[in-house]
Amino acid sequence: MSRRLGKLSAGVATTAVVMGAVAVLTAGTAAALAPYSTGKVAYMCNFPAIGQQQLDVTAKFDGPASVASGGAFTPSNISGTATISATINALLNSANYDGVRGKVNMPVTVTNATPASATVTNLNVPTQVNPYVPGTRTFNILQDAGTGVPTFTAGTPGSATASLGTTINAPLDFHKKDGSWTTWNFNCTVKNTNPAQNRAFSPAITIT
Repeated sequence: MSRRLGKLSAGVATTAVVMGAVAVLTAGTAAALAPYSTGKVAYMCNFPAIGQQQLDVTAKFDGPASVASGGAFTPSNISGTATISATINALLNSANYDGVRGKVNMPVTVTNATPASATVTNLNVPTQVNPYVPGTRTFNILQDAGTGVPTFTAGTPGSATASLGTTINAPLDFHKKDGSWTTWNFNCTVKNTNPAQNRAFSPAITIT
C-alpha cells in the first residue's frame, strides 16, 4: 500500500510540475513585451545664454507585443537621448556651462487608444557634468521611480501608434564651470519641416 501511495504521490507531483511549467510559459507569452522606438526628431528649444537652438531627440519604451481590444497597457523602461550639435556645445562651453540635471515632461499622442494624448512626467535627466570635448554631445533621459507613466486602453482590433508630442518641457539645472547651478525652464517645440517629421514610435502596437 505504501509503495502504491508513493508512486501516486510521485505522479501527482510530476503532473503539478508540468502544469506549473505550462502556466509559467503561458503567462510569459501573454505578458510578452516588445521594444518601440522613434527615429531622430528635431525640436527648437530655449537654451540659456544662446537662445533658440535645435535639439535632436530620440525615445523608446517597452510595451505589449499585442493587446486585446479594450485591454489596458502601460509603457515601461522609457528612455531617450537629447543631442546638441557641435556648434551649440561650443556655445554652451563659451558661456561656461558644462553639465545638466533635472526632469523632462514629454507629451505623447496615440491613435486607436484612449486617452488620445497624455504626458509622461518627471523623466529623469541624471547629473551629467563633463569637461568640454569638441563635437556633438548627447544627454541621457531615463524613467525612474518618480516618473509618472499614463495607462492607455486599446481601441478596435487593428493597431495603435504612439508618437512624441509637439512640445517638451524640462525644468533643468545647468551646471557652470565654477560649480554653481542655474535653474532653467527648458521649453521645446517640434521643428517645422516640409514634409513634417515622423514622430511615431515603430512598430505599431497590434490590437487583437
